[in-house]
Amino acid sequence: MTDAATEPRMLFDLTGRVAVITGGAGLLGRQHAAAIAEAGGIPVIADLYAEVARRVARDVTEKFGADALGADCNTTDERSVDALRDTVLDRFGRIDILINNATNNPKVEDGDSFKFCRLETMPLEVWNDDIAVGLTGAFLCSRVFGSEMARAGKGVILNIASDLAVIAPDQRLYREPGLPQGAQPVKPVTYSVVKTGLIGLTRYLATYWAEDGVRVNAISPGGVYNGQPDAFVARLVDLIPVGRMARIDEYRGVVQYLCSDASAYMTGQNMIVDGGRTAW
Repeated sequence: MTDAATEPRMLFDLTGRVAVITGGAGLLGRQHAAAIAEAGGIPVIADLYAEVARRVARDVTEKFGADALGADCNTTDERSVDALRDTVLDRFGRIDILINNATNNPKVEDGDSFKFCRLETMPLEVWNDDIAVGLTGAFLCSRVFGSEMARAGKGVILNIASDLAVIAPDQRLYREPGLPQGAQPVKPVTYSVVKTGLIGLTRYLATYWAEDGVRVNAISPGGVYNGQPDAFVARLVDLIPVGRMARIDEYRGVVQYLCSDASAYMTGQNMIVDGGRTAW
């Protein structure tokens, strides 16, 4: 007879666990919040855009019945991260999960946001800002929230990396007909550097806090379909064995797995979920 505590549905149960999600009002941040709430947890949607974060929290609360909280946080500012920690502890009395999701990521569908992406012309301030948001912010949040988990003797940190932390961007995907080589849009160097750095941070923290009961893993998701131009989608899909981009809600299951006791014997790992792209 199966012990109730080891039944699959119990292993994935996050009831009462508080999860801080940085960049929580963004495209995938909202899905991470839904994943936590769907499993019974309490998502804290932390974002630079406070009103949007609060709106997302209201939506999650209405849909899943979770006591979701929307809060403003600048992950590059130590005082802002400390203030968020204090807010969460005052409200819930505990911190169980941190999902480092905040990043700068120029989108294909945004068009003009690619204009500063070429290595030869990228301003230093753009480099510094991208590194600050995606990597320094993850360090600060891990230090602040991870320390709380270590003191409690248990917790989970999940870093949201990318398939582009495992392979280089295929810049052919972003080319536009009629533009000279020096004007072609590209995926910026900072995105690969940040996402690769997150995997290094994952391994470091996993071994650093292992004796304190804090598990640290990463997920490297592939591209999510979000209305990108048809030509871009066709080129990318041709590189993916399953023949499509990910649906917007398709990473919820792996987030629940890595944040729950279902992955209790897993730490320091990077789980690639990319439709098989990196297998080719």
